[in-house]
Amino acid sequence: MKVVVRDDAGLLGVETALWVRDHGHEVEMLSAPHGLDSLTGEEITEALHGCSVVIDLSCQPSLAIGTLTEDQGFVIDEEELVESWLRSTRRLLQAETAAGVTHHVSLSVAGVGRAVNMGVFRALQAQESLIQQSAMAYSILRSTQTFESAEDMAAASTEDWIVWVPPVEVRPVALPDVAMLLAHTAVSRPRIGVREIAGPEKTRLDIFVRAALR
Repeated sequence: MKVVVRDDAGLLGVETALWVRDHGHEVEMLSAPHGLDSLTGEEITEALHGCSVVIDLSCQPSLAIGTLTEDQGFVIDEEELVESWLRSTRRLLQAETAAGVTHHVSLSVAGVGRAVNMGVFRALQAQESLIQQSAMAYSILRSTQTFESAEDMAAASTEDWIVWVPPVEVRPVALPDVAMLLAHTAVSRPRIGVREIAGPEKTRLDIFVRAALR
């Protein structure tokens, strides 16, 4: 069985592909650091040729969709973010249908179903709804923050050399564990539903980021 991992050229995509290969399946990367719009229809069609499962890991907001302000730091253009993710997901689902793909696996964020409908959560909720309402069999995996993402979170939350991180409770999870579960989900029967993964220990986000930076 051929599995295509669609990612933004990050570590998670590579780890997931390795786990799929360990399951004994063929795997191909469809990397687009600047979004799916940067790929031609021919490139997407070629990558999905003979593919049975697509793992979509493209749920990270681009720094191009927002503005760095003096008062509020990095402010996301919410409307553009929602439209961008929906456009990308819709295009990918259409390409999957044309290629005969039978299972779409999407990575989301834990708590999306319970979060306020705004910002990145609004974009993720819209993306999940689009997948659930499509004719494609799907599995959605919601994950908490990974240990490996601490530095990226700190960088995105830094203003005037100060890292502004809220003291909210989190349960960080190891990136390899997320990759392993994504691969297992991809080579299994579609869940037609949502599954969540979180780390075993609770901590505060500010403590977690501070420890990582040290």
